[in-house]
Amino acid sequence: MKLSNSIALACLACSFASPALVRAEYPEKPVHFILPFPPGGGTDTLARALGNRLAEGLGTQVVIDNRPGGGANIGADIAAHAPADGHTLFMVTGTHAINATLYKNLPYDLVKDFDPVSELGTTAMVVVVHPTVPVKSVKQLIALARAQPGELTHSSSGTGSITQLAGELFKSDTHTKMLHIPYKGGGPSVIALVSGEAAVGFATTPSCIFQIKNGQLRGLAVTTPKRSPFLPDLRTVAEAGVPGYAAEAWYGMLVPDGTPKAIIERLHADAVKSLQFPDVKTRLDATGLVPIGNGPEEFRSYIKSEIEKWGKVVRALNLHVD
Repeated sequence: MKLSNSIALACLACSFASPALVRAEYPEKPVHFILPFPPGGGTDTLARALGNRLAEGLGTQVVIDNRPGGGANIGADIAAHAPADGHTLFMVTGTHAINATLYKNLPYDLVKDFDPVSELGTTAMVVVVHPTVPVKSVKQLIALARAQPGELTHSSSGTGSITQLAGELFKSDTHTKMLHIPYKGGGPSVIALVSGEAAVGFATTPSCIFQIKNGQLRGLAVTTPKRSPFLPDLRTVAEAGVPGYAAEAWYGMLVPDGTPKAIIERLHADAVKSLQFPDVKTRLDATGLVPIGNGPEEFRSYIKSEIEKWGKVVRALNLHVD
């Protein structure tokens, strides 16, 4: 009887001590930060800006692990099925909220298979064209697209990506036709624009701001409801003649479902602290990323609202991928 009581008390003590033990022992090895896009886009810019500072806070190496392909679903699938021990992080984007409706047979569930840590940042997308395209405004682009239906090409960071949906919404709102060309990430998409392989793009600010400033691309407007502080001379698409148009790119950190709460709290604290370092803020400012750093539950609600918002757009445009 005494032995039984002792075992029960020991188990009870362990249950109360476990969060502290998790905090003390974590991390036990390098942490992999899975990015579902190749280097060069907004996810890569943000992850690499955070990486060193996050590593300092965690006391271990943070490995930036680019896993592009499958409309950003390959990386998501790998992360969703990784051990829930805090050693695998995942960079989620607005693309994944779109994919929840766009794809019929996803191998993961964005809400059920992940636990949120924090929304890390947000950014406008920019309507850009190659300098040889003879337009200098949104109205001129609309006129050209109507005069040449289906002849202008517009690039995106992949099928179902927020950059594709921003373009599809633009075409729907302006009653124009352009040929969509998907690439395997924001970096390759912008490279195609700079080379002239694609004529028009709806690119995230981090992936195209340098090309706009050095004249490799011509910016026409930003997709957000308000003008971007990073490209203040560009009007919004709504201001430029498409009332009600709005689309925004965002980035966040998730971990596999079942990750201990103490580890999620540790990751959240370190991520928010990392966003506040002057060197990180300077780098994000240079690329047009606005840091956020909200809490796990607030981020969970935001993800659900984005799935609902873009689900309506996907269904209205009758888009789907088998």
